[in-house]
Amino acid sequence: MCGIWALFGSDDCLSVQCLSAMKIAHRGPDAFRFENVNGYTNCCFGFHRLAVVDPLFGMQPIRLKKYPYLWLCYNGEIYNHKALQQRFEFEYQTKVDGEIILHLYDRGGIEQTICMLDGVFAFILLDTANKKVFLGRDTYGVRPLFKAMTEDGFLAVCSEAKGLVTLKHSTAPFLKVEPFLPGHYEVLDLKPNGKVASVEMVKYHHCRDEPLHVLYDSVEKLFPGFEIETVKSNLRILFDNAVKKRLMTDRRIGCLLSGGLDSSLVAATLLKQLKEAQVQYALQTFAIGMEDSPDLLAARKVANHIGSEHHEVLFNSEEGIQALDEVIFSLETYDITTIRASVGMYLISKYIRKNTDSVVIFSGEGSDELTQGYIYFHKAPSPEKAEEESERLLKELYLFDVLRADRTTAAHGLELRVPFLDHRFSSYYLSLPPEMRIPKNGIEKHLLREAFEDSNLIPNEILWRPKEAFSDGITSVKNSWFKILQEYVEHQVDDAMMATAAQKFPFNTPQTKEGYYYRQIFERHYPGRADWLTHYWMPKWINATDPSARTLSHYKSDAKA
Repeated sequence: MCGIWALFGSDDCLSVQCLSAMKIAHRGPDAFRFENVNGYTNCCFGFHRLAVVDPLFGMQPIRLKKYPYLWLCYNGEIYNHKALQQRFEFEYQTKVDGEIILHLYDRGGIEQTICMLDGVFAFILLDTANKKVFLGRDTYGVRPLFKAMTEDGFLAVCSEAKGLVTLKHSTAPFLKVEPFLPGHYEVLDLKPNGKVASVEMVKYHHCRDEPLHVLYDSVEKLFPGFEIETVKSNLRILFDNAVKKRLMTDRRIGCLLSGGLDSSLVAATLLKQLKEAQVQYALQTFAIGMEDSPDLLAARKVANHIGSEHHEVLFNSEEGIQALDEVIFSLETYDITTIRASVGMYLISKYIRKNTDSVVIFSGEGSDELTQGYIYFHKAPSPEKAEEESERLLKELYLFDVLRADRTTAAHGLELRVPFLDHRFSSYYLSLPPEMRIPKNGIEKHLLREAFEDSNLIPNEILWRPKEAFSDGITSVKNSWFKILQEYVEHQVDDAMMATAAQKFPFNTPQTKEGYYYRQIFERHYPGRADWLTHYWMPKWINATDPSARTLSHYKSDAKA
């Protein structure tokens, strides 16, 4: 987890422009560097480093003697870099996983390169010999990337939008900043004056397709067919492998543990894998909640069952409300459910950074979208419609849950790892017949639960625990977090303000006082940038007026868990 930043064709003083890159210093608290490009005085790379692998040679932009014309700035982890190195007999100069990008590019060009990468990443690759710039982002957008480009060919790229919004350019006083789409790469021509021109934008991978790098991985052979026992066995093999490959780090590993199915499976599998790898430290697990939080009780049960070094973080409503401004600044969104769920994750990340030496943090993100875990999936009109919705949610992860997970952890210099979004695991899950994946017997994620039923990884009551939205589970059922927020906002936004909401915010007009309040904070930090969020997250197939699961009629209270 690092912060990357680059400018091409800047008309302004680079030393002034570089100040913008300091807005993402939190992503890489260990070191930073700015470097001009030889022969292009108006092109520059900036990098903030979190040293997770190769503390000696891990600074960026990465330059290799073998390829003096290549410059690489990337953020993320390439889990199969060693396998590819051995397969193609590349001579490495460092132990940095991203070095593989340079060797692959030299061997077969950008398309071959990006399709071979098993991991999460955002990168900027400059080839001065062929006068090209390449931008790329992983399938689900687990690692963030934003860009701004003007008609005259000035290009600015950054891990977070906040590193671009204050940039100045002569032809564009208000620089249009937008997220770079996940699962895509872009090819740009580099002109002699350092400016660029976009050549093509390519979607290189669909989440349903088995990735190209499967040809070179070491997963034991999966069994063919869709018999239930076969599928369950394959899911266990692939999930185990998804966790195992993510152990790649020189820093201490920890795990977020809400006590729900997803984080519990991750924590239990992670602890098993760490033992097998003979890691010498205890796995630290982290849970957050207010008093009477069902999540805290459930997480404690899981931690006792697996034997982790468990940390419980208590917060009160005042602390949560006070964090809202920082949270919205970190997130760069005004989406209601994202903000609600981010407060707990932001506060627990702050605790981890301040009180422990865990830096690489595992979590259960992506499972609800992949395995149809949201409660409204019970109302899906057909298995095919549920499948469509699942894929839509995965496609939009970078706007919602993955955005939340990245920004709240990165704000405190932590690196997040998400095994449920592993390419092989997710593409296999999506290849299963639609009717296998829908909720069964009134229980969502039935197939996933069934797959681990006899594993004794986690207590049975947790394995079959009903879905609890993270922003709800951190508080008691008696007084939900969303109700606490709404009661507070009632005194901050009056009816007169709501009456003029459409005039003040014509795009994505907030329909509730809570939405209005968040939008106000967002506009204060990022005026005129409302289009970063295309739409609010809301459940489908039901007449929902609020994204909280606790407002749905078929919500199962977990008060006694």
